[in-house]
Amino acid sequence: MLVASEQHDRRGFFRSFFKRVVDPAAAYAQKHLPQPRTLLRPPGALPEPTFLDTCYRCGNCADICPANAIAHYQGDDELLRGTPFIDPDNQPCIACDGLLCMSACPSGALVKTPLEQIRMGLARIDQRICLRREDQDCRRCMEICPTHEKALRIDAQGLIEVVAQQCIGCAQCQSACPTIPKAIAVQPS
Repeated sequence: MLVASEQHDRRGFFRSFFKRVVDPAAAYAQKHLPQPRTLLRPPGALPEPTFLDTCYRCGNCADICPANAIAHYQGDDELLRGTPFIDPDNQPCIACDGLLCMSACPSGALVKTPLEQIRMGLARIDQRICLRREDQDCRRCMEICPTHEKALRIDAQGLIEVVAQQCIGCAQCQSACPTIPKAIAVQPS
């Protein structure tokens, strides 16, 4: 049986160990390992932790966006506040000619990236909601896709299928989907 002072020393040892070893390792992992995005970022965005450290929150990308698709986060999270994001329910990215937002970014948080290499997010389809499941010939998502039917196709069962390697995550498909709720939605990547 341990006496009180030995128990206290053991707690102190573990407390000290966590402060010296585990806490810095967790902080490093949070900063350097890929973190899931909670917001759909403009094209060419760096990985989330680096993006948050790099972005000046200057508004240049939003100012130059011809579709007014880029907004600035105004929520309670101070780390995210002022950062550019796209709300596809308001206005999706149109993948404009020249991808102007990337050129307007002075900090390097948005890197010039060819259209076919952009990965803002990934479209996901809820086949239970999609009109094609009901034998309707809806192709709105495919028709509006800026990758020209490379990211979305009709599978052997006649259902819409996402080709993950081709999806740029612009959310035009989500915006065009006529169902409520949407049968196709883009998850930030």
